[in-house]
Amino acid sequence: MRILLAEDDAQLAARLTDDLRRRGYAVDVAADGIDAEHQGNEVPYDAVILDLGLPGQSGLDVLRNWRARGNAVPVLILTARDAWHQKVDGFNAGADDYLGKPFHVEELCARLGALLRRRHAQHGGIVATAGLTLDEASQAVVCDGQTIALSGVEFRLLRYLMLHPGQVLSKTELVQHIYDDDSDRDSNVIEVHVNHLRNKIGPQRIRTRRGQGYVLEAAP
Repeated sequence: MRILLAEDDAQLAARLTDDLRRRGYAVDVAADGIDAEHQGNEVPYDAVILDLGLPGQSGLDVLRNWRARGNAVPVLILTARDAWHQKVDGFNAGADDYLGKPFHVEELCARLGALLRRRHAQHGGIVATAGLTLDEASQAVVCDGQTIALSGVEFRLLRYLMLHPGQVLSKTELVQHIYDDDSDRDSNVIEVHVNHLRNKIGPQRIRTRRGQGYVLEAAP
């Protein structure tokens, strides 16, 4: 899953980026509101962590502009502004969740995970489909009762497939959602990682649609 972190505190942004990447997210960073709005308009992010106090343009204006354009990306507001009326302003502008500073990164990640699961109709605090259960803490998958370790890219790829069961996903879409801007984004490598996943979870679970992409079968 690919996340936009819009935060002007360079030290906080660096720490959060490291924490999120360790938890299996691809992360892009915007340090001001103008860049944040532009990136959110150009890239199909799975979620945004948005500071309200951004320079150049406030996070609240960024969010309002996204919603006015029909951009429904899930947004978690992250800010030191914790007065109740500011929370209300954020929710009225279209925010999906709110976390005040200071905070524990574990809570941030829990809220972010819940936001993504709700968006993809995954309930019960876990990602599970097609006879597979994702262990996000250890970045592994439970398949037929066996826990199987995954590489970082395999984990991000399988999580995206599991959140879109039965859907045809092109190589381009997969690249957009499992890599950040700092990564070598060669779409041909996707086939290699898909084959690695097939070797681990069974070849029947991920089907190739020639000229279209890949489908994770909704039933095992």
